[in-house]
Amino acid sequence: MNTTDVNQKTESEILIDEGDHDRFSHYARKADIVESAVTGKPVVALCGKVWVPDRNPDNFPLCPRCKDLYEQKKTQEKN
Repeated sequence: MNTTDVNQKTESEILIDEGDHDRFSHYARKADIVESAVTGKPVVALCGKVWVPDRNPDNFPLCPRCKDLYEQKKTQEKN
């Protein structure tokens, strides 16, 4: 196996299929989530997922992309 094969495998493991977004809870601005609860307006998560929150996020694992982006943002704010 060469380096290209390894990189492609790692990248494909990180990529999330469209349907996978529904299997995760996502980070989004609290104000947007509250507004969505009142108006039904979709929110945009850090990972780009657009949806109307209608499930208890505690029942789902955290979206790995949202988690990574949130950690990067926290690190940048500290510096």
